[in-house]
Amino acid sequence: MPHVTLCSPSDVMAHHGVMADDELDELYAVRPEQFTAVRTKLAAAAKKRGDASAAKRISAARKPTTAAWVVNQLAHTNEDVKQSLTDLGERLRAAHSAMEGNAIRQLSSEQRALVDELARAAFEGADLTNPTASLREDVTGTLQAAVADPDVAARLGRLSKAEQWSGFGDFGDTTAVFTAARGAKSKAEPKQTREKPARDERRREVRESAREVEEAKAALAAAERAKDDADNELSERQSDLAVARLRVDEMRQRLKESERNLSTADKAYDKAKQASRDAGETVKKARAQLKQSKRSG
Repeated sequence: MPHVTLCSPSDVMAHHGVMADDELDELYAVRPEQFTAVRTKLAAAAKKRGDASAAKRISAARKPTTAAWVVNQLAHTNEDVKQSLTDLGERLRAAHSAMEGNAIRQLSSEQRALVDELARAAFEGADLTNPTASLREDVTGTLQAAVADPDVAARLGRLSKAEQWSGFGDFGDTTAVFTAARGAKSKAEPKQTREKPARDERRREVRESAREVEEAKAALAAAERAKDDADNELSERQSDLAVARLRVDEMRQRLKESERNLSTADKAYDKAKQASRDAGETVKKARAQLKQSKRSG
């Protein structure tokens, strides 16, 4: 008898989980405009093979914003990205724990250089030669967030939206170290001569203008993010509509098949009914003939 290897339910679930992971990687590697169609196709394929869990995970995947897609592409095409950002984050946390000001400053400089390098590579890989200021800000912020937050780094490749970076995360006192260093340097410098009132007023106006520009940029970025969220919601509804249409088409096909079967059954019934009538007539004639024969005899 040939040897048969039986798979346990846990083995089957693990296999399905690996398949779902591969399919999610495939899904998040496509361009945003292709996302909904590919998601519908992959979810239908998972459902067809009986993997309801994978179908549910795939259907729940949210369409990435442009910034998230740019970072995802970078993670898919460069296997070192996650590790580089994670390693730098670990070294920054270690330096902070030891309160090593010089190491923190050196690593912060390394962080800026790494993020700038990865952002350039990400835009080149996405064929975006002239990204908007808000898109550049979102991509850079997401890469910085991956340094500060291991969870963000782990999700690179499947991000659905840009991540926000609000400082150094666990590196909370880093800013204080920088502030203290700058303060000491400021005290060592000779006191500068007071600027003339007109020059002070001009600088104030420049600062006000710069602040207004930054506020306008922030408002534009918020509006673009709101549009991305609205686009994502529209994409979700389009996906639901596509799935519903597929189900309607399937039901229509089943109805047509049932109607054909009913028509065939009706014809068969009519044919059998006619055959029964014909047989009845034959029996009737045979009985009459038999009866006539008996009388003649």
